[in-house]
Amino acid sequence: MWIIYPLLFLAGFVDSIAGGGGLISISSFLAIGVPPHLALGTNKFSAFLGTGLSTLYFARRGHIKWDSAIYAFGGALIGSMAGARLVLLLDERTLAWLMLIAIPAAAILPIVRKDFGSIERKLPPIRNIAYSLLTGFVIGGYDGFFGPGAGTFLILAFTAVLGLKLLTACGNAKAVNFASNIGAVAMFMGSGDIDYGLGVPCAACALLGNYLGARLAVKNGVKIIRPAMLFVIALLLIKIAGNLWR
Repeated sequence: MWIIYPLLFLAGFVDSIAGGGGLISISSFLAIGVPPHLALGTNKFSAFLGTGLSTLYFARRGHIKWDSAIYAFGGALIGSMAGARLVLLLDERTLAWLMLIAIPAAAILPIVRKDFGSIERKLPPIRNIAYSLLTGFVIGGYDGFFGPGAGTFLILAFTAVLGLKLLTACGNAKAVNFASNIGAVAMFMGSGDIDYGLGVPCAACALLGNYLGARLAVKNGVKIIRPAMLFVIALLLIKIAGNLWR
């Protein structure tokens, strides 16, 4: 069971740089035999603390643009509820096939544009609010319906749609993720689906990973965030493809 601790460190490290740490952490909990609901709750508990720390780190160094992050969070709350309702209407397998097409398309910008995320574009206030709400709503909807890699898609959207630098987009994504995790952690606490004996040491490992990852991201910016993001996108493709052909 000890193998879970370095994996949770790795998940926190990757998540603080490029999002997508849940792809590693949830798979790790399931691999050591933790039941699915307990795995989700314990993972959310450990990720919540780590995301909070990396959000604080980015915020204290001025790498969160609150005028877009707050509106995106509002959109994400509405979108996640809509996404949860969509589960009743749309087959998850259909969405998985759509994601196999959409994810490589999302990876094109950071691959072909060498200046991706290195220059900030200023948007008029009204457009900034509208795009932030839309970004939060769409990705919140994805998170409510499907979930994996939502943080990575937030980084991409904050960069490509709202014109933020990649480092600021990363900070914004952490803030939105942290805020949206509050309700999920409260829900899992209420239902008793958190193994604190396992979750507390895992949270400590995730905290260390998030802290070191955030430091590395702030220090190196685009040089580390872009390849880490492409790594997470590749992991996501492998996971979705594996689920489809299982």
